[in-house]
Amino acid sequence: MTTTAATATAKVLVIEDEETLRFTLAHNLKREGYTVLTASRGDDGLKLARESEPDLIVLDVMLPGVDGIQICRLLRRDTKVPIIMLTALGGESDRVVGLDIGADDYMAKPFGMRELLARIRALLRRSAPRTELPVGARLVVSGDLQLDMERREARRGGLTLPMKPKEFELLLFFMQHPGRVFSREQILNEVWGYDFYGGPRTVDVHVRWLRKKVEDDAALPQRLRTIRGSGYLFEG
Repeated sequence: MTTTAATATAKVLVIEDEETLRFTLAHNLKREGYTVLTASRGDDGLKLARESEPDLIVLDVMLPGVDGIQICRLLRRDTKVPIIMLTALGGESDRVVGLDIGADDYMAKPFGMRELLARIRALLRRSAPRTELPVGARLVVSGDLQLDMERREARRGGLTLPMKPKEFELLLFFMQHPGRVFSREQILNEVWGYDFYGGPRTVDVHVRWLRKKVEDDAALPQRLRTIRGSGYLFEG
């Protein structure tokens, strides 16, 4: 068992109606040093998520009461807690739906427990609080775009942009490397990390979200451009 300071105190909520899988997940998570909460119904899981404020949620899509898609949508209105969705549906369109509603990762059943635990560790590392930055180093600016790295806030023309954690990190990466073309694989490695198991489509989804916020016309992007056959380029 590899337990770090981060995992030893992390609280994980498992919302899964299949009893055997729910027990197996809870057992393995506890062995890794996590505090584990469980729910077998969607409505109970949603209530528990709001009351207990977990550090990460493992969320099944098909649930009695309220399904996982709706739970994810509702939670994304007022929390940035990392969410890994589990589903028996493994098509690309199903993964895209999960990402579009705000899930951070997606696993199709059946899956390997070691892989799930690795994804949980990776998400918890990326969502951990950052070390406080000197005042003079906390702002990254490009035109009317401004990223406050200490507050983890993005602003355009002085107005705050609602932004998921991974959107913020992706925009920060682009703004720190203006004028350079990056492939989807390079972006995945730099922003999501080498231990992320998602595919290049993850980058496309997040770029589409960003364009709606940083472009005058998302259909005709001027800042965040697609370079056919190569990847993406940010014009500073």
